[in-house]
Amino acid sequence: MPLQMKAAEVVAVAARAGHRFSKTLRPEIRLLAGLGVEGDAHKGATVKHRSRVARDAGQPNLRQVHLVHAELFDVLAGRGFGVKPGDIGENVTTRNLDLLALPTGARLRIGEKALVEVTGLRNPCAQLDVFQPGLMKAVLDRDSDGALIRLAGVMGVVIAGGRVRPGDAIAVELPAGARQNLQPV
Repeated sequence: MPLQMKAAEVVAVAARAGHRFSKTLRPEIRLLAGLGVEGDAHKGATVKHRSRVARDAGQPNLRQVHLVHAELFDVLAGRGFGVKPGDIGENVTTRNLDLLALPTGARLRIGEKALVEVTGLRNPCAQLDVFQPGLMKAVLDRDSDGALIRLAGVMGVVIAGGRVRPGDAIAVELPAGARQNLQPV
């Protein structure tokens, strides 16, 4: 019997208008081209993350959409953490997609129309430990050479808008040419 690969899909979607750590689960979110998630505090063509705005409010917003793989929550549960979709500030929770292995510039077709281009890794912050003590360390790891591995998902920009709902399929389009490993954005 041949092995069947499970299709990548959206597990949950979330947004929140105010700058709070966790986001509110929704039945759907609407992605807006060049801006991000409608009704979300991080929506905009220029940075909205408060620490980045303080440094240079005019820099491009490479963090319009935050995606996290649900498999991270499974791992965290095994380590005694109770984290569910939306809790760590992500807009889209996925399953069956190795987000961290994607190269910079990979595009994710989500649902019928939405297209998100991956810009880099989410750089976890100390707010994780406020949410649950020890969580920051739990979403960081080291490779065999001692280099830091960030596990808290990826960031992206919206290329084409559309509605995104739990159960939507996700298709990956890899960029042409040499692949660039994801870096924190």
